[in-house]
Amino acid sequence: MATEIKVPTLGESVTEATVTKWFKAPGDAVAQDEPLLELETDKVTLEVNAPVAGTLAEIVVGEGADVEVGAVLGMIEEGAVAAPPADKSAQEGKAAPEPKPEPKPEPAPEPEPAGDDEAAPLSPAVRALVDEHDLDPAAIPATGKGGRLLKGDVLAYLEAAKEAPAPAAAPTPAPTPAPAPRGTGEREERVPMTRLRRRIAERLKEAQNTAAMLTTFNEVDMTALMAARARHKAAFEEAHGVRLGIMSFFVKAACAALRDFPAVNAEIDGDDVVYRNYYDIGVAVGSGQGLVVPVLRDADRMSFAEIEAKIAEFGRRAGEGSLSIDDLTGGTFTISNGGVYGSLLSTPILNPPQSGILGMHKTQDRPVVVDGEIVVRPMMYLALSYDHRIVDGREAVSFLIRIKDCIDDPQRLLLDS
Repeated sequence: MATEIKVPTLGESVTEATVTKWFKAPGDAVAQDEPLLELETDKVTLEVNAPVAGTLAEIVVGEGADVEVGAVLGMIEEGAVAAPPADKSAQEGKAAPEPKPEPKPEPAPEPEPAGDDEAAPLSPAVRALVDEHDLDPAAIPATGKGGRLLKGDVLAYLEAAKEAPAPAAAPTPAPTPAPAPRGTGEREERVPMTRLRRRIAERLKEAQNTAAMLTTFNEVDMTALMAARARHKAAFEEAHGVRLGIMSFFVKAACAALRDFPAVNAEIDGDDVVYRNYYDIGVAVGSGQGLVVPVLRDADRMSFAEIEAKIAEFGRRAGEGSLSIDDLTGGTFTISNGGVYGSLLSTPILNPPQSGILGMHKTQDRPVVVDGEIVVRPMMYLALSYDHRIVDGREAVSFLIRIKDCIDDPQRLLLDS
């Protein structure tokens, strides 16, 4: 009996995906729930598991093809698979030992990496990346539990190699420099954009083409916030098991400002304006594949510790490539912290259909005038990009000043919560 392998439901507003990698070939034995292939959507990368145990009879859609939800990817022939999952059955009959070795080479095609797999097993997604780019897993820093190599580790390693080709060529024995001479003078490399990168480009351009986007700026004195962190960080971490950062302060400040200026938390839907009475704050996080924006649901109801813990989890899972579609959908307002990369000032682009995005930047000592005297204070520039079709200039400026007041005097946040 043949069972179809279908594209699963991909989440709200996601109807299409790209087949990036098959882990099995026709004729290979598969166990139920074993990963068969990898799909990439415009939000996340996910694996499709075998619905039943059997033999992969046919691959209907090859790598690189675009597929819609519900499309048939391949066929599994059920039955006659008693031998592959168990070694004992292979020893009982002569027919079983022949097919038994064939499934093994699939996850570890090369003998040398197979030895590494025994010490620290690689997931199918990680193995696919390592094989595709001819990498040595032992040379890639692993951040997973027990020294396990994660997909995010491989992506970060590849990204670092692209950004710094000269240093990468020196430590890597021969594999990395080899491609350059092989091209006989080639000075360019053409690589297809991933679905995620294409979607990011589309959404950013959509925001510029659709919204009447404008940015207003202000600056905030971080003295009081930094003093509060220094005073409470040890007790906070001991009580909650998570580090006290500055993002929880800005998330809380954003919720307070959004309550006072609901237009910034609204969106345009046709000829209507939809005002949201809830505050789902998206927090921009960098990953090996691009910028993703996981969402803090009902952030106004979360404690400082809950916000910090959730943001730390988002950062870890973004590096692993394990964020789900539910993590990334929705959101009424976005905060992007370019300061972690050293950005001093920028104009963030809206995340459609949202009407506002707050840009944070690097905290830097600067001379400022306080009570008629010039003093040195840790200052941060803030930027609010907003859709002028729905948010007036007065509202935008007042919104940013509200955030500035909350950060200048963090005790305000306790009164607002």
